[in-house]
Amino acid sequence: MAASSETTTKAQQAPTLTPSEYRPRIVDSRLDTLLHAFGAVEIVGPKWCGKTWTALSRARSADRLDDPATFAAAQTDPSLVLMGAEPHLVDEWQDVPTIWDASRRHVDDNANRKGQLILTGSAIPKDHTSIHHSGTGRIARLRMWPMSLAESGDSTATTSLSALFNGDFAPSERLTDIPDIARWCCRGGWPANLGLDDEFALETPGEYIASVLDISVPHSGKNPEIARSLLKALAINISQAPRYSVLAEDMAYGDEHRKPTEQTIKSYLEVLKSLYLITDLDGWEPPLRSKSRVRTKPKRYFVDPSLPAAVLGASPQSLVRDTQTLGDLFETLCLRDLHTYVSAMPGASNRLSYYRDEKGLEVDVIIELSDGRWGAIEIKLSDLKVTDDNAGKLLAFRDKICGNPKAQVREPEFMMFLVGRGSKAYRRSDGILVVPIATLGA
Repeated sequence: MAASSETTTKAQQAPTLTPSEYRPRIVDSRLDTLLHAFGAVEIVGPKWCGKTWTALSRARSADRLDDPATFAAAQTDPSLVLMGAEPHLVDEWQDVPTIWDASRRHVDDNANRKGQLILTGSAIPKDHTSIHHSGTGRIARLRMWPMSLAESGDSTATTSLSALFNGDFAPSERLTDIPDIARWCCRGGWPANLGLDDEFALETPGEYIASVLDISVPHSGKNPEIARSLLKALAINISQAPRYSVLAEDMAYGDEHRKPTEQTIKSYLEVLKSLYLITDLDGWEPPLRSKSRVRTKPKRYFVDPSLPAAVLGASPQSLVRDTQTLGDLFETLCLRDLHTYVSAMPGASNRLSYYRDEKGLEVDVIIELSDGRWGAIEIKLSDLKVTDDNAGKLLAFRDKICGNPKAQVREPEFMMFLVGRGSKAYRRSDGILVVPIATLGA
């Protein structure tokens, strides 16, 4: 027993595999928390967003399934890729789905000791039949996104989203203009782009889309051309809640014979979701069991604004002249960053949603924390759109939601205009915050 204990201690003291050029990510602290609370943690998210490097920054040993010998061993016996100094990383585990149940058993066999395994996955396993257990209580899930502006160094992060929920806010300055927003939307939050000139960084999103269509979509048993037309339709309807009929019309390019069925669209949307390329923003309506909450169609967003920009063939120069499209891409950028900042907060059920009522009153983003606190955010491309009229709509929304004694909804911790073009983060006389995205952080 003493020798076994000594071996475990040495394994835990082994250095991590942190890459020499690793830039800390906002989810790092949340990963640390989950590794102290669960036997294993699964990190999921789109390819190229930095999952592997984040996992290596905490792992002390690793097996990577892109190595043919490792892949063959895992197929023969998945337990063979679960051995090593803890935390042990299994990269792209979904390529051998039987690893999931083996990981659950591994955690159980080691008395549910915390921090044993880290699994990374850039797709939901295609073959679900080989997975028999959920992993509840043994394997926690952590979602990663492409880099936020705070992580890439383009935001000062002087306005902390988590601090706003505690009532803490201090004015700050950071001048940004429309060309800055257009550039950030087209470059995207890909870690590989850090330090690259725009000439080279702008190549990444297009190559990403090509990789998805040439490799990932056929691997899922789907037609790349149908997937391409759906991506184009989603990009045209970005930040909207289009019906399947609208998507079908846009996919057909005016040719009635090319119009896909609703079932086809659904199946291809599931593939894009399984690759973590798109995400749904559900409708919000208190109280919790309201039927409106269920019936409101979800809005669909790409996980990074550079992807729809690439699909549309947009460039920073063209977007400066097309502020309607830029505004939609900016909303996608804001959703990416807000998801990233919320992912670092305690609580497994924190969520983002949007509000729209039967009279057309709408709020772009509602952030709802596990403990019931919430905030409301309106997204505007420019601070010139922060008018008394738009502020009045936010105030009317608050009065409607909090003024209903039957709903018993607490007051929001904050209401905010999140803007692109701007120079100052400040509080208006009506209490609403105006925050440039380039000052926001976790």
